[in-house]
Amino acid sequence: MKSQQLWFSGPHSVEVREKELQVSGARDVLVKNVCSAISAGTEMLVFRDQLPDSLALDDGIEALSGQAVQYPLQYGYACVGKVEEIGEDVEPNWFGKTVFSFQPHCSSFLATPAALIPVPADIDPYAAVFLANMETAVNFLLDASPKVGERVLIVGQGIVGLLTSSLLAQFPLAGLFAVEGIGDRQRWAEKIGVNRVFDVNQLDEMADLHSALRLNEQHGGADLIIEVSGSPEALNLAVDLCGYAGRILVGSWYGTKRAAINLGERFHRNRIQIVSTQVSSIAPENRGRWDPGRRFEVAWEMIRRCQPEQFISHRFSLASAGQAYELLDKNAGEALQIVFDYDR
Repeated sequence: MKSQQLWFSGPHSVEVREKELQVSGARDVLVKNVCSAISAGTEMLVFRDQLPDSLALDDGIEALSGQAVQYPLQYGYACVGKVEEIGEDVEPNWFGKTVFSFQPHCSSFLATPAALIPVPADIDPYAAVFLANMETAVNFLLDASPKVGERVLIVGQGIVGLLTSSLLAQFPLAGLFAVEGIGDRQRWAEKIGVNRVFDVNQLDEMADLHSALRLNEQHGGADLIIEVSGSPEALNLAVDLCGYAGRILVGSWYGTKRAAINLGERFHRNRIQIVSTQVSSIAPENRGRWDPGRRFEVAWEMIRRCQPEQFISHRFSLASAGQAYELLDKNAGEALQIVFDYDR
């Protein structure tokens, strides 16, 4: 089988290469993809040459492990497909299964069963393709530990921000608020249960946000802020809006973008905590009770509840990948979630 593979060939440049695949190993599995999802935050760092070259591309993902951060390179980590061929030592029940895999964008790939996650029968492939991002949102909440009656603010309502908001909307919070400047994303956030969305560029709305968070009252400010905008400048906003001993969870990966954060005013006096969260590992305090398998079980259930396929705004063939990344690069506000459809 010939596989069409997406390669980032240089800054602002992608191309599709063809590779012949065949099951040659006894433990090999050949998967033909139905769809794959662009993870806009991370993939635009790749597209714009903003990844730090001091790190490996992603050693937590088998298909990306060992790849240096230099062009040309493959990237992506959210594919859903169907097992088309299996090696002689693979259990026969793998044949024909619909599976999720952390693979770069391609029309088909070879893997071992250990790299595949069976998709539950009641979940559509275009919902299943959100597994990686839903797992990230679940991990945010495990790390953030939201508490009953807290005021919570999400900075950024891209796809990960919306998924995180969808989960938090199920908590008994005093208030769930978001900061987002793009109108379509504001409407989605309110539809899924955010109490109110504020535009950081509108002074009157920011004054309303201060009031909603009771910033000037005793015990005021946000108890928990999750920063997923991808903008380092958002960290200063988070510090300004955080309450005494509040928590700021940084879910964005800034790549080579620097954060000029002000630690000399409210941060120092208010004992504010700034914490990194990353889905490649489980926080030490949770490892005795949580492992990736349990986290995936929760992510599948959240996919059932939240129906993230509703967030798909664009579908492209892999041959049109350049148009997809140009859209994200120049008009990101027009695209919420882009998927590559391999039947196109």
